Amino acid sequence: MIENLLFWTYLTNAVILIVHEIDSAYWEEWNLFFPKNTMGIQGFVVIHIPMVFAILYGLTIIDRPSLLGITLSFFLSVCGIFAFFFHFYHLRKGRQEFSNKVSKSVLIVALPVSALQLILTILVI
Repeated sequence: MIENLLFWTYLTNAVILIVHEIDSAYWEEWNLFFPKNTMGIQGFVVIHIPMVFAILYGLTIIDRPSLLGITLSFFLSVCGIFAFFFHFYHLRKGRQEFSNKVSKSVLIVALPVSALQLILTILVI
């Protein structure tokens, strides 16, 4: 039962966070992490290849008893929680990135879904 709920929560969170990363390209998120445009869109896209691979691979193994699946689920849920707090911190500091309603909504939804995924991941251990 918990494993099935974890699978669907993982899938939901993966969609939310991949959509957030698409939105991140629009907002040039690399400037929040690497000021003065040292990375650029090319580097941003390249680092997302292994990230998206890991997210999707985790989805394929999360319903099996696997340390790697649990690790990837834990990592994805922590990333969603981090994304929420990181971006709202910058919004409160006056940054304009992620300031529209859709961007904020994606981040707001990511928090409870990521928290639920984290709880379910811990319960599966």
